[in-house]
Amino acid sequence: MALRGAIVVDTEKCKGCSVCIANCPTNTIALAREVNSKGYNFAYMATPDSCTGCTNCATVCPDTCITVYRVKV
Repeated sequence: MALRGAIVVDTEKCKGCSVCIANCPTNTIALAREVNSKGYNFAYMATPDSCTGCTNCATVCPDTCITVYRVKV
């Protein structure tokens, strides 16, 4: 049974600081072109197949907007 990572970003809390992007070893996360209700470009999972579920992004997020899951494939 293989596991792959997946993240869920609370787009309304995300301020688009990009700390998660800088700390993602697989370049899975990017900033959306869209903005949330506060006017910030929020982080999202741009390349879902590359996420390993390492939790680096959730650990460094200053606003605790990211939840990491490991899913069976």
